[in-house]
Amino acid sequence: MSAVVRHWSRNALIAAGVLLIVPAAAIFALRWFAPPISAYMLWTRWSQSASPAEAAGVYYHWVAIEDMSACMPLAVVAAEDQTFPYHRGFAWAALRGAMSSNLVGGGGGIRGASTISQQTAKNLFLWPARSYVRKMVEGYLTLWLELLWPKRRILEMYLNIAQFGPRVFGVAAAAKHLFGTTAGHLNANQCAALAAVLPSPTHFNAAAPSAYIKRRIRWIRQQMRQLGSGYLAPVLASQ
Repeated sequence: MSAVVRHWSRNALIAAGVLLIVPAAAIFALRWFAPPISAYMLWTRWSQSASPAEAAGVYYHWVAIEDMSACMPLAVVAAEDQTFPYHRGFAWAALRGAMSSNLVGGGGGIRGASTISQQTAKNLFLWPARSYVRKMVEGYLTLWLELLWPKRRILEMYLNIAQFGPRVFGVAAAAKHLFGTTAGHLNANQCAALAAVLPSPTHFNAAAPSAYIKRRIRWIRQQMRQLGSGYLAPVLASQ
């Protein structure tokens, strides 16, 4: 092997190592620090602004999970990922179903089947377009999240950076701008309404729910009752 080839091979390995380790280092640091912004917030600012003045119009304020109404974590788990306390980042049965659907369905885009851990990795670091490449990167980041963070931190991060409206990110901003209250004073119906719009927060309004969202709210409230108020106790106790 020539010296030039060895040189480029060594540089390629170093570059690959950096690309693999840098995300892990960022995730490790964010175990203790609130992010000033997320990739999804940046994308929203850049893609949805009609004028430069509107680019600053993203509403986001971090709040600790213990300062949120107890119904809020339960509502999003009931709506989005009921196996969250038990899986290690991936719901394999749902993923197999999604892969089968994608292979035989066609025409409808790539089906997600994402857990809260995967959605946290996506919202924090990635872009919204669906592709197999993005899902692979999302999976890699999810492995690091589950390795470096307790479940409590993953859920806290998700609740703070999830999108609840066209420019509204996180429970604190959603409580203020949609319901005129604080994250700690949300009632069970408001928590369920916020969870109900998560699949499409730019099309649905938690404060003025459509008939479809009202049905989702009723279903989420039922799931919350079935799971019980103590369902997330092991998650919230993790450090």
